[in-house]
Amino acid sequence: MSQVVTQYTSLYESLRSRRLRPELPKGLDMVASRARTFLGHRAHALPRLLDQAKDTDLLAAEFRGMSEAALDDTVTRVREDFLRGREQRDTVCRALAATREVARRITGEEAYLVQLAGALGLYHGRVVEMLTGEGKTLTGSIAAPLIAWRRRHLHVLTVNDYLASRDALGRREIFNRCRCSVGAVVQETEQAERFELYSRHIVYCTPKQIVADYLRDQIRMGRHTTPWTARGLFAATGADGERGPMVPGLQAAMVDEADAVLIDEGVVPLIIARSRREDDMAGVYREAAQLAAQLDEGPDYVIDLVLRRCDLRRRGVDRLRHAFALLLGRGGSAIWRAQRRGEELVRQALVARHCYINQQHYQIVEGKVVIVDEYTGRFLPDRSWEHGLHQAVEAKEGLDVTADRETLARLSFQRYFRTYPFLCGMTGTAADATGEIEAVYGRPVTVIPPNRPVVRDTMPMRIFRTQRDKWAAIVDSIESIHRDGRPILAGTRSIAASELLSRLLEARGLPHQVLNANFDKDEADLIARAGQGASESVSAAITVATNMAGRGTDIKLDPAARRAGGLHVLLTEMHGAKRIDRQFIGRAGRQGDPGSSQVFVSLEDELVTKHAKVLARILKERPGPGEFVATGLLARLFRLAQRRSEARDHSNRAGVLRQDDWIDKYLPGTG
Repeated sequence: MSQVVTQYTSLYESLRSRRLRPELPKGLDMVASRARTFLGHRAHALPRLLDQAKDTDLLAAEFRGMSEAALDDTVTRVREDFLRGREQRDTVCRALAATREVARRITGEEAYLVQLAGALGLYHGRVVEMLTGEGKTLTGSIAAPLIAWRRRHLHVLTVNDYLASRDALGRREIFNRCRCSVGAVVQETEQAERFELYSRHIVYCTPKQIVADYLRDQIRMGRHTTPWTARGLFAATGADGERGPMVPGLQAAMVDEADAVLIDEGVVPLIIARSRREDDMAGVYREAAQLAAQLDEGPDYVIDLVLRRCDLRRRGVDRLRHAFALLLGRGGSAIWRAQRRGEELVRQALVARHCYINQQHYQIVEGKVVIVDEYTGRFLPDRSWEHGLHQAVEAKEGLDVTADRETLARLSFQRYFRTYPFLCGMTGTAADATGEIEAVYGRPVTVIPPNRPVVRDTMPMRIFRTQRDKWAAIVDSIESIHRDGRPILAGTRSIAASELLSRLLEARGLPHQVLNANFDKDEADLIARAGQGASESVSAAITVATNMAGRGTDIKLDPAARRAGGLHVLLTEMHGAKRIDRQFIGRAGRQGDPGSSQVFVSLEDELVTKHAKVLARILKERPGPGEFVATGLLARLFRLAQRRSEARDHSNRAGVLRQDDWIDKYLPGTG
């Protein structure tokens, strides 16, 4: 009977979440919404969070003196108060003091005052910014039981499977002692196992995994709107033992690396699709790729690298009309009879040719095109571009063209997270995205002060005329700092750039390690060695890494590295968003450790050639040496390009939101 009740409750909660249609306020409504967000959360602003954290800290001596049995009994009693909705300010303080003491006894880590304030911010539904190295993992693990007690189920979302598995395993004892079951859903988790894992109190996963599973539930439940009409889902048990929805509703979410998940991931919606036909379009995509290769950029077409769009000119249209006739005469596909459809296919092939670069936007793995996440540097093996773009890239590379697909269900990450009744998050770089987080998600952002002052030395930006000059200077700088016995983390924007730098270091005889999507299985070992200083037996570590090392990685310094001056972070290029640069630089100077950072850029970098092309060309043509004297004016050029990139991404995310609203209004039940 209890199992049936649980299944019925899961179905009810899932359908209830499905019925929620969050709308994005516009114009004056948006101003009013942000004002309500500000006023509604004044009671939990930073000064009050710090006051409540101090009251919690005063309980430390009492809890430290408890026996194991007394502590367990206290946890049980405060948990009952939360389950019954009786929590008051004093109850929250005692509950947090209890989870803090549990964490201290299990891990040996005792949360600082600012970590208590961060945990309280999470409990009260805020997005908190804590600088890298300030202990966000511990902060989240002492707040999570309180949220899970109050909301029944808590989904902890993070940026990759590695972090989800690591944190679920590393914090399991804390949660179990707080009477909370915990699990992690990752790419390799079998579907039958997912039903049981999602039923636990605290579930770690990535947005990609849970949104895909949530969408599969929507497909299975069809048009049902009530548990009574959907009761047939309980009637038959599948071969894997599944019954009812996989995700038992959306109650609460805690988002780790909140700006990456809520902002960066919001550009592309997640789509569940199936093959529409076998491969009868494969020849068409190959022919389109061949036609695209015959056209001349400029006279025949113009590429907009920023918008990733191609416009055909009159000469190009005329040449294609003639080419289509020749293809039809040789027995080509009848699709070339439709002039506009043919031009659309060739434009797609040109976009694939110019705007999607191997080892930057994708990598060929075992004969297949695998997308590389621009923000994390990781492979996305189960994703593909839509509207024929993926097939166009495959044809460009001369690979087998996969079957075209049709959409079964679609949901943007923005829409999904706005469906949660309770949402909180933490990151090291939320302040730069405050306006968007508050406007889209209605969550206020609170910046928590560091426990110790940051002593990282920020060295002046170095600006070069060409990439050749820049790379030579980067290798010289790495060699010089390496001689001082300091560990170095060199950050690159793409796999290709990381491998280029690796070859340059190899030519200088500098031992190093490379962390990119090709070596993701060695990530833990590479990060463990990245903080190694020089000693009699080993040289200081040089780590060349893509954005994989920019988030969620804790590079611990050994005594030799600390004595030599700490970790030096060297950025070989500015990223499309300032937040990503801050995350990478934040690997150094954590918790009062020594460290330094420096950024190298050139006028040939993708950021300026895309977003400040004219200004970059004017400066590049001016006579002078290979390296410019860094000035505020030159630095502003790169910041201008970065702001334009951020504005473009913001516009893309706003477009996804508008599309969500249109689907909700005109195609109800499809999202």
